[in-house]
Amino acid sequence: MSTPLHIVLVRPEIPHNTGAIGRLCVGLDCALHLIRPLGFHISDTYVQRAGLDYWEFLRLTVHDSWEDFLSAVQPQRLSFLSTRGQKSLYACTFQPNDALVFGNEGKGLPADFYTRYSEHLFKIPMPGEHARSINLANAVSITAYEAYRQLQALSGSLQ
Repeated sequence: MSTPLHIVLVRPEIPHNTGAIGRLCVGLDCALHLIRPLGFHISDTYVQRAGLDYWEFLRLTVHDSWEDFLSAVQPQRLSFLSTRGQKSLYACTFQPNDALVFGNEGKGLPADFYTRYSEHLFKIPMPGEHARSINLANAVSITAYEAYRQLQALSGSLQ
Protein backbone atom coordinates (compact mmCIF):
# COMPACT_ATOMS: atom_id res chain seq x y z
CA MET A 1 0.00 0.00 0.00
CA SER A 2 1.34 3.41 -0.86
CA THR A 3 1.26 6.15 1.72
CA PRO A 4 -1.08 8.81 0.34
CA LEU A 5 0.64 11.83 1.88
CA HIS A 6 1.88 15.15 0.60
CA ILE A 7 5.14 16.43 2.06
CA VAL A 8 5.33 20.20 1.65
CA LEU A 9 8.48 22.29 2.10
CA VAL A 10 7.82 26.02 2.24
CA ARG A 11 10.77 27.99 0.86
CA PRO A 12 13.45 25.34 1.53
CA GLU A 13 17.00 26.69 1.69
CA ILE A 14 19.43 23.75 1.95
CA PRO A 15 19.71 21.49 -1.10
CA HIS A 16 20.96 18.33 0.61
CA ASN A 17 18.02 18.42 3.06
CA THR A 18 15.61 18.57 0.13
CA GLY A 19 17.48 15.75 -1.60
CA ALA A 20 17.28 13.55 1.49
CA ILE A 21 13.58 14.36 1.88
CA GLY A 22 13.01 13.48 -1.77
CA ARG A 23 14.65 10.12 -1.21
CA LEU A 24 12.41 9.56 1.84
CA CYS A 25 9.35 10.44 -0.25
CA VAL A 26 10.29 7.82 -2.83
CA GLY A 27 10.68 5.25 -0.04
CA LEU A 28 7.26 6.02 1.41
CA ASP A 29 5.60 6.77 -1.94
CA CYS A 30 4.71 10.31 -0.85
CA ALA A 31 4.44 13.32 -3.13
CA LEU A 32 6.91 16.15 -2.48
CA HIS A 33 5.82 19.76 -2.98
CA LEU A 34 8.27 22.65 -2.90
CA ILE A 35 6.96 26.19 -2.45
CA ARG A 36 9.04 28.96 -4.02
CA PRO A 37 11.29 30.75 -3.54
CA LEU A 38 13.87 27.97 -3.25
CA GLY A 39 17.33 28.58 -1.84
CA PHE A 40 18.88 26.43 -4.62
CA HIS A 41 18.22 25.08 -8.09
CA ILE A 42 16.50 21.69 -8.38
CA SER A 43 19.35 20.57 -10.62
CA ASP A 44 21.84 21.42 -7.85
CA THR A 45 24.51 18.74 -7.40
CA TYR A 46 23.82 18.55 -3.65
CA VAL A 47 20.12 17.83 -4.24
CA GLN A 48 20.95 15.14 -6.77
CA ARG A 49 23.68 13.61 -4.60
CA ALA A 50 21.45 13.38 -1.53
CA GLY A 51 18.58 11.98 -3.61
CA LEU A 52 20.92 9.50 -5.28
CA ASP A 53 19.39 7.59 -8.16
CA TYR A 54 15.94 7.81 -6.55
CA TRP A 55 15.29 11.32 -7.85
CA GLU A 56 13.85 10.09 -11.17
CA PHE A 57 11.10 8.25 -9.24
CA LEU A 58 10.12 11.22 -7.07
CA ARG A 59 6.65 12.70 -7.50
CA LEU A 60 7.85 16.30 -7.29
CA THR A 61 5.89 19.49 -7.90
CA VAL A 62 7.29 22.98 -7.50
CA HIS A 63 4.66 25.64 -6.79
CA ASP A 64 5.17 29.37 -7.25
CA SER A 65 3.28 30.21 -4.04
CA TRP A 66 1.38 28.74 -1.10
CA GLU A 67 -1.90 29.71 -2.75
CA ASP A 68 -0.86 27.89 -5.94
CA PHE A 69 -0.19 24.75 -3.88
CA LEU A 70 -3.59 24.96 -2.16
CA SER A 71 -5.37 25.49 -5.47
CA ALA A 72 -3.54 22.70 -7.32
CA VAL A 73 -3.56 20.01 -4.62
CA GLN A 74 -6.64 20.91 -2.56
CA PRO A 75 -5.41 18.86 0.41
CA GLN A 76 -8.10 17.49 2.67
CA ARG A 77 -6.16 18.38 5.82
CA LEU A 78 -3.04 20.33 6.66
CA SER A 79 -0.69 19.60 9.56
CA PHE A 80 2.12 22.06 10.22
CA LEU A 81 5.28 21.05 12.07
CA SER A 82 7.18 23.70 13.96
CA THR A 83 9.12 24.23 17.16
CA ARG A 84 6.39 26.79 17.92
CA GLY A 85 3.67 24.14 17.96
CA GLN A 86 1.84 23.68 21.25
CA LYS A 87 0.62 20.13 20.59
CA SER A 88 2.83 17.09 20.22
CA LEU A 89 3.17 15.38 16.86
CA TYR A 90 1.95 12.25 18.66
CA ALA A 91 -1.38 13.96 19.41
CA CYS A 92 -2.01 14.32 15.67
CA THR A 93 -4.22 11.76 13.97
CA PHE A 94 -3.24 11.40 10.34
CA GLN A 95 -5.56 10.50 7.48
CA PRO A 96 -4.99 9.60 3.83
CA ASN A 97 -4.16 12.57 1.59
CA ASP A 98 -3.01 14.78 4.47
CA ALA A 99 -0.41 17.40 3.71
CA LEU A 100 2.49 17.63 6.18
CA VAL A 101 3.88 21.14 5.99
CA PHE A 102 7.37 22.24 7.07
CA GLY A 103 9.03 25.65 7.07
CA ASN A 104 12.56 26.34 5.98
CA GLU A 105 15.78 25.78 7.84
CA GLY A 106 16.48 29.42 8.72
CA LYS A 107 13.12 31.00 9.55
CA GLY A 108 10.60 28.19 9.80
CA LEU A 109 7.11 28.79 8.47
CA PRO A 110 5.96 32.17 7.13
CA ALA A 111 4.99 34.41 10.08
CA ASP A 112 1.26 34.53 9.27
CA PHE A 113 1.01 30.71 9.31
CA TYR A 114 1.44 30.66 13.10
CA THR A 115 -1.86 32.47 13.61
CA ARG A 116 -3.64 31.40 10.43
CA TYR A 117 -3.11 27.69 11.12
CA SER A 118 -2.62 27.68 14.91
CA GLU A 119 -5.08 24.81 15.42
CA HIS A 120 -3.08 22.60 13.05
CA LEU A 121 0.37 23.36 14.44
CA PHE A 122 2.34 20.48 15.98
CA LYS A 123 5.83 19.99 17.33
CA ILE A 124 8.21 17.10 17.65
CA PRO A 125 9.01 16.54 21.34
CA MET A 126 12.59 17.50 22.18
CA PRO A 127 13.22 16.76 25.85
CA GLY A 128 16.91 17.64 25.61
CA GLU A 129 17.50 20.84 27.57
CA HIS A 130 19.85 22.30 24.96
CA ALA A 131 17.78 21.50 21.85
CA ARG A 132 16.26 24.37 19.88
CA SER A 133 15.36 22.38 16.79
CA ILE A 134 16.35 19.37 14.77
CA ASN A 135 17.44 19.09 11.16
CA LEU A 136 14.62 19.55 8.63
CA ALA A 137 15.23 16.21 6.91
CA ASN A 138 15.09 14.47 10.30
CA ALA A 139 11.88 16.30 11.24
CA VAL A 140 10.23 15.25 7.98
CA SER A 141 11.38 11.65 8.51
CA ILE A 142 10.00 11.48 12.04
CA THR A 143 6.67 12.97 11.00
CA ALA A 144 6.26 11.00 7.78
CA TYR A 145 6.97 7.69 9.49
CA GLU A 146 4.53 8.48 12.31
CA ALA A 147 1.88 9.21 9.67
CA TYR A 148 2.85 6.01 7.82
CA ARG A 149 2.54 3.97 11.04
CA GLN A 150 -0.92 5.38 11.71
CA LEU A 151 -2.16 4.89 8.15
CA GLN A 152 -0.85 1.33 8.01
CA ALA A 153 -2.58 0.54 11.32
CA LEU A 154 -5.83 1.99 9.94
CA SER A 155 -5.62 -0.24 6.88
CA GLY A 156 -4.73 -3.29 8.97
CA SER A 157 -1.46 -3.83 7.15
CA LEU A 158 1.13 -2.59 9.62
CA GLN A 159 4.50 -3.94 8.53
